[in-house]
Amino acid sequence: MRQLKERGFFNGLLLGMALSFITGLVVVYLLTALGVISVAVLEVPRVQMLFEWSRRNLGLSIFPFGVTLGLYIHSLRSLQQRLDDQCPLDEISQLEHLNDVWTSLFFGIGVIWTAIGMRSALLYALGDTGMAAQAGATAVLQRLVDGGILTALTTTIVGGIGGYMMRVVKSSLLGTRLSRYYEAQEQHHASRVETLLRDIRESIRCVSTRPNPVLALQEER
Repeated sequence: MRQLKERGFFNGLLLGMALSFITGLVVVYLLTALGVISVAVLEVPRVQMLFEWSRRNLGLSIFPFGVTLGLYIHSLRSLQQRLDDQCPLDEISQLEHLNDVWTSLFFGIGVIWTAIGMRSALLYALGDTGMAAQAGATAVLQRLVDGGILTALTTTIVGGIGGYMMRVVKSSLLGTRLSRYYEAQEQHHASRVETLLRDIRESIRCVSTRPNPVLALQEER
């Protein structure tokens, strides 16, 4: 009992530390993406490059992508645990449906953010018609890039690739187990139906072999 309490304490401590670290990263990224602060990681240039690439190509879409991915991983682990515990069919079906919902939502975020990015880029580049007419094609393209067209295109790629990868991961990890589970449930249901029909047949046979009291009285008369 004491070991379980200590393990729960350390697990809670690690979870709290991880959530605090992730929350700090989210706040720093959000403030940097909005231009409130500027963060430079000079000693680790690769981290700085990755941070700048994410800010320029993903923007604020990294938050809904990240939340959806976290919910997908949580539902996948819950589904795996329910399969290990041989939970009822309705729980397994609900968790599998929820996992498919997060996958579809990941696709949808890419599509929605593409529309948002394209609209923002076009408004920024062509909103002022006089300036757009005076500027050259190169200037208009640069304004499209500055307006967020890279974010629109990148979120399409991330949403598509990520959504298909989520389907592949689910099929690879739990596809066979889900098929066997549903097959076992169908066999169990079929055996229950067969048992019920057998009991009905036995009941009908017992009733048919039992002597009819009305006929017995008529014979006595």
